[in-house]
Amino acid sequence: KQWYQRRVAITAGGFEENKGWLTAKDKPEDDDDEDLGIVGDDFGDGKDDFGGTDEESVDEEKEAAADEAERQASAKQVQTFILPTAEELEEEEKNVVAPAERNERIRAIIATLADFKTLREEGRPRKDYRSLLLSDLCAYYEYNEFLMGHLMELMPYGELLDMLDAQESKRPVTIRANTLKTRRRDLAQTLINRGVNLDPIGKWSKVGLVVYNTSVPLGATPEYLAGQYMLQGASSFVPVMALAPKPGERVLDMCAAPGGKSAYLAALMKNTGMLMSNDASKERTKALTANLHRLGVHNAVVSNYDGMAFPKVMGNFDRVLLDAPCSGTGVVSKDQTVKHSKDESEILKIAEVQKKLLLAAIDSCDSSSKTGGYIVYSTCSVLVQENEWVVDYALKKRDVKLVHLGVDIGKNGFTRINKYRFDSSMSQTKRYYPHTHNMDGFFVAKIQKLSSRIKMPKEEQVFETGSDGEEDEPAAEEENNLSDDAEETEESVEEAPAKESDNPEMGSNSETDRTNNIEPTSDITSDKKLKLKSKSKKKKIKLKKNAVESPADG
Repeated sequence: KQWYQRRVAITAGGFEENKGWLTAKDKPEDDDDEDLGIVGDDFGDGKDDFGGTDEESVDEEKEAAADEAERQASAKQVQTFILPTAEELEEEEKNVVAPAERNERIRAIIATLADFKTLREEGRPRKDYRSLLLSDLCAYYEYNEFLMGHLMELMPYGELLDMLDAQESKRPVTIRANTLKTRRRDLAQTLINRGVNLDPIGKWSKVGLVVYNTSVPLGATPEYLAGQYMLQGASSFVPVMALAPKPGERVLDMCAAPGGKSAYLAALMKNTGMLMSNDASKERTKALTANLHRLGVHNAVVSNYDGMAFPKVMGNFDRVLLDAPCSGTGVVSKDQTVKHSKDESEILKIAEVQKKLLLAAIDSCDSSSKTGGYIVYSTCSVLVQENEWVVDYALKKRDVKLVHLGVDIGKNGFTRINKYRFDSSMSQTKRYYPHTHNMDGFFVAKIQKLSSRIKMPKEEQVFETGSDGEEDEPAAEEENNLSDDAEETEESVEEAPAKESDNPEMGSNSETDRTNNIEPTSDITSDKKLKLKSKSKKKKIKLKKNAVESPADG
């Protein structure tokens, strides 16, 4: 109360009366109150005006420091994640764990793995934490262990959570302005007048628009029916932009339905040249044809062939687009059944189909094209087995190389991940994720065909050993250099396996050599190579003769 009255006196103008305690005569004017010995002792009575003494203040500081140390120790104890015991895990299987509790444990495990040396439980290896994390992620996001295990290999666990959360919600609706009939600016203004809230999709696209909300159905507006725009995912713009067809070229869209990419190709070609829009499904070609008509495409031919057999139908295209069928692991937001319906055997089957389709696309392209010679491979999958693995296979089988996409956005593809090691040029490919680019998960690779030469990997170059113990030339390498007559001879050999085994001059069977993994030797002299080459030609003639005379062949 005295302190309050004294302050009021100062405010009222009693400066002279209180001058003695404000500035001591025997002290310089710039001395602080702390020089008097007690902070806040306005009355000079050796006590803090707020009721404490100097000793009490020191005790309070010590208590505060002790409390802070205890709090930090408690926080460290909380951060150290203790793995549940086997009995506790069995109990969890019987009882339902609350999603919030499981989510909290997921984030605690990820934090522990980020600073494993400091936060781990003593005596517990990293694999125990990863195993529990895999189990919790599968239970929380409803994935099977196979798919979740492969997703965990793609990126850091913290980023993985962002991607899984992004897959739970649908991507924004995007449309592509059809430049054959309108301009993006005019289309945007027209749709805004109809109550559509939209914006340009980004600087990387000149035709894309992202729709936030709309008061009219986008698939029934007069502009849509007139073909001024196409409802199309943002990620599907990238393969067409990467292929970059020129007016007047011959272009193949190997898996074209429902027609969004084909129509975009036609727009970039300015309705000139020839666009072959193919799809293996006859039913899907109906939607393909309808969309091409609606969008005003005049330079397209719709076909219904198996893509793997297309090189026999038509070839010498300047550019080829292959948007291959895939598992759909990048578009989980559109189809939630992907989470638990894919297993290893199915992924491997899909990958085999993709490899054959990509080789067919390369074989359909003309390497001597003055303006083209490019193939773009894309999938809506994020798995390595359907992307880098397939492209790396093509690099080993054909005389091709990867080139830059020419698109600024996207993450570089993997050159190595887990047990896989790919070509160093795989960094030229691009990956797209829903949590980083706000579009469906996608993979795009651009390939340039250098020649029509067919490569044969070293592991498939098998040497045949003759009866005299000398090594013949690699059978696989010989196959690649066969003329048309030699190819016929090879077919005859396959049709008469009995004659091949009965002839002692033909040496051991190539299948046996593959099983035994006979490796080529590098110390064969040039004279011996000529001798082996001459002997190989004689064997071919004998094989053909035996095949013709075989009663089994008629």
